[in-house]
Amino acid sequence: MKVVLLVAGSDSSGGAGLGADLRWVAGAGMHAATAITCVTAQGVLGLVGMWPLPPEAVLAQIDAVRAELPIAAVKIGMIGTPEIAVALARALDALTGVPVVLDPVLIASAGASLAETGLDRAILEHLVPRATLVTPNLDEAAQLLGAPVETPAEMHAAARALVNAGAGAALVKGGHLRGEPIDVLCVGRDIVEMPGQRIPGGPFRGTGCALASSIAAELARGESLRAAVEIARRRVARAIAHAVPFGGRARLLPVSVEAGGC
Repeated sequence: MKVVLLVAGSDSSGGAGLGADLRWVAGAGMHAATAITCVTAQGVLGLVGMWPLPPEAVLAQIDAVRAELPIAAVKIGMIGTPEIAVALARALDALTGVPVVLDPVLIASAGASLAETGLDRAILEHLVPRATLVTPNLDEAAQLLGAPVETPAEMHAAARALVNAGAGAALVKGGHLRGEPIDVLCVGRDIVEMPGQRIPGGPFRGTGCALASSIAAELARGESLRAAVEIARRRVARAIAHAVPFGGRARLLPVSVEAGGC
């Protein structure tokens, strides 16, 4: 069984963060190993508190996994602090040839910050150049690059900027666009718009975690980057269409536990 290393923060509600990552990697038929970066107290109503772990504790978790399990892909979500970002860069340098999906979580679904001051700069400098794929939403792309990202044209520019900053590829997610959503994928010099469909009934919980984890699982399986993105987008879209009530204020994406399925 392929091993996907999930580096992210906890979510006490289980709707996002490591809880969501674990469900989606398992649903793709992979074994999920974990390294917790931060412990959070949060639910559908919002963030109550966040407690980042010391960088050495994060590195110790990764080292323990790397020493005994053959890591086939890495997915990085919530990081919390610039110091953890720098430590993660060192850890990734020891995982030569392993694909890395970086979901730069900076803000919780309810709007609270999940990042200490300077984390956006640390991600751009230390982690984006080590990422096979970076998957920001519009707000995250704008925060990383210091420029508005609100239109398809600005999404194109943001995706190119992230690749120019060193990422192997960038998928700028347009779920918050007005009208029908599109995602913009930039791989090298090639850029493509990937249309989606607006599904009523939100807000939906953990969509970014689900997408990035699914992409990492498909890369671990051996799929090409473009195929991994397309498979994951279809899988998450199906789950959104069948989302279930969660906490009275949001909807949770269902995951079937079967290899490659949702």
